[in-house]
Amino acid sequence: MSELSVKHLLGIKYLKEEDIQLIFETADNFKEVINRSIKKVPSLRDITIANIFFENSTRTRLSFELAEKRLSADVVNFSASQSSVKKGETLIDTVNNILSMKVDMVVMRHPNPGAGIFLSKHVEASIINAGDGAHEHPTQALLDSYSIREKLGDVSGKNVVIVGDILHSRVALSNIFALKLQGANVKVCGPRTLLPKYIESLGVAVETDLRKALNWCDVANMLRIQNERLDISYFPTTREYTQQFGVNKALLDSLDREIVIMHPGPINRGVEITSDVADSKQSIILGQVENGVAIRMAVMYLLASKIK
Repeated sequence: MSELSVKHLLGIKYLKEEDIQLIFETADNFKEVINRSIKKVPSLRDITIANIFFENSTRTRLSFELAEKRLSADVVNFSASQSSVKKGETLIDTVNNILSMKVDMVVMRHPNPGAGIFLSKHVEASIINAGDGAHEHPTQALLDSYSIREKLGDVSGKNVVIVGDILHSRVALSNIFALKLQGANVKVCGPRTLLPKYIESLGVAVETDLRKALNWCDVANMLRIQNERLDISYFPTTREYTQQFGVNKALLDSLDREIVIMHPGPINRGVEITSDVADSKQSIILGQVENGVAIRMAVMYLLASKIK
């Protein structure tokens, strides 16, 4: 397979396994590029990419921006908090204004689930979903799987547990789709109040005992509590959450096996994981950040080849 089966990256659920493998193989090449002394390639020299963020984001936006610059694309940055959106302009108006500037690709984060899908039906540009509400965050799931592949050689057959606020997490949903597509075994672990009722219908098992989950897994992906999305209290106190679902070094060292620790960031140190876990040799959190640039370069490069 030499090209993606999709014109947009709206969510993992629209991809085939071959698409994921193609993205990974392309990212392997770009990873070599970003570790060279000259980190730029002219691959997207004639492509203009607009980064449109209707929600605050530091890491994802910087990662995309860096990836775009490494590919020599022309970049337009647009932050909704400083824009006419505040004055009542609609999503379509905003984007049409940007497209009238002849933009080829739009990287968009939006608080509403499905915003990218809506947009892809109304504009010609290629759309990359950089997170839509609690729905999907496809590039994060791709870089997470890519990081597992890099560390353990393959994703297929591996046991992965996703721990924390599954209910509000687009990272969790995209990860479940990506891991299942590649043949991994997936469990979720967290307070019952933070697990969606439909979760088992996605082919994942539920485990509410953290120690059991960690003894089962090869990889633990630790999610933060999405305080900005918690409209009611889902557990008594943060301290109690940490006692039941937080990972510290003593717990990690007491397991039957050595496991890999991941985190999509930003980390609430001392809540879901302690600093000595985040900074331990079992953690691949900084590797995930580096891989994020390579994965996003691969996605944009492959989508750009479909722009006529």
